[in-house]
Amino acid sequence: MQEYISFLKELIKIDSVNPPGNEEKVARVIADKLKKNSIECKMRSLDSNRAYLIARLKGKGHKKSLIYCGHMDTVPPGDISWKHQPFTAEEVNNCIYGRGASDMKSGLAALTIAMIEIAKSKVTLEGDLVLAATAGEEVDSLGARVMIEDGILNDAGAMIIGEPTNNKIVVAHKGALWIEIISYGKTAHGSMPDQGINAIDNMNIFINTLNNKFKFKYREDILLGIPTINLGTINGGVRTNVVPDMCSLKIDIRTVPGQKHQEILHDIEVLLKDIEQNSNAKFDLKVLNDLASVGTSKEDSLIKLALSAANELFNSEHDVNGVRYYTDASVFVPKLGNNLPVLFYGPGNETMAHKPDEYVEIDKYLDSIKFYRELAVRYLR
Repeated sequence: MQEYISFLKELIKIDSVNPPGNEEKVARVIADKLKKNSIECKMRSLDSNRAYLIARLKGKGHKKSLIYCGHMDTVPPGDISWKHQPFTAEEVNNCIYGRGASDMKSGLAALTIAMIEIAKSKVTLEGDLVLAATAGEEVDSLGARVMIEDGILNDAGAMIIGEPTNNKIVVAHKGALWIEIISYGKTAHGSMPDQGINAIDNMNIFINTLNNKFKFKYREDILLGIPTINLGTINGGVRTNVVPDMCSLKIDIRTVPGQKHQEILHDIEVLLKDIEQNSNAKFDLKVLNDLASVGTSKEDSLIKLALSAANELFNSEHDVNGVRYYTDASVFVPKLGNNLPVLFYGPGNETMAHKPDEYVEIDKYLDSIKFYRELAVRYLR
């Protein structure tokens, strides 16, 4: 087990903060580990010091592939000081600390080790087991998008993503629709505001109308709760004594299965046009991020196998859950087929993601290896 812990520490010690990413360094460590265990793998360069990795444990070809998936990049450590330095992988009280320990190098390391254990066991698989280590998930899902373009996962039958779930069975996550609203006006002297058009005033009209009138058309999701709107950033004006001619507002909309992002955009466009027709306002709408929500039925065979495996391995009752964050599945599922079952399961604690002194519990990390190994064998036999 110490070998497995050392491997995780080695990944955490690599600074793969995105931007710039530097995922190639992580990919090389994983590739070396796999090749030492005679597992076929290859890296695909994306940019300077950036790459994705694909490893394949060949099956008999009677079933579609099962994809183990995890991202290699992390968010920055932030400006708040850490008690345990972010790239030292310090081990304290059964926990390993470091940036990415929870989100999600522990999940990625566990998936890698599970693949190696399956290879060593010489068990016969009816389909391929594929490890897809992606780049750029924390920013733009670059690696997932290029994997889709390269067509290397077209034989996917199901996917397990090692995002932090505290070793809970997660079958759904929200989508993200990020938009920018730009309000245009006309400059004038601050002492003569009637000579100009105040872009901030008109943005205020939009915000109040959005809060008072814009309602989602979909009821609460049983696993994910209600859709949400967050007004994230606003910027406008140049000086106190100048009527502002531009104001920008960025909005984060989190959606649930059943919502269509194009319908939401249409509704907001109608709202903007209505304001324009009844005032001197002028707006533009830009889409900054458009990632679909993802959900898999509890009755899907992958999820049934996951529940039974977890119940038996850990002698406890498990049920399905949802999470609010989004993952590379938002890229994979629409392109590989909306019926692609996806399970999210990882040893990290989602509440520790992106925080100072991020950590993962060693026991949960080791348990996740057992789970990944058992589920893959059950699914591919």
